Amino acid sequence: MIHTMATTRGLSTAQIILRWHVQHGHIAIPKSGCRQRMDENLDVFDFELSADEVATIDAFDRGEAGRVGPNPDTYEGI
Repeated sequence: MIHTMATTRGLSTAQIILRWHVQHGHIAIPKSGCRQRMDENLDVFDFELSADEVATIDAFDRGEAGRVGPNPDTYEGI
């Protein structure tokens, strides 16, 4: 679904996701060593996702924590 949104608009999937974060007021910190991707990551302020597109992405939420690694507050190291 996100890929379809991106291709329809001539954008990358990363741009769609970053824009979703922007529209929700989230702080997103993308990482890339590729200059082209860095430029794409910054090029998310000249378009908006429709309410339907935002709702579609919102629906992917499964109620799980966003963290993919250990919690730094409780991690005791290796």
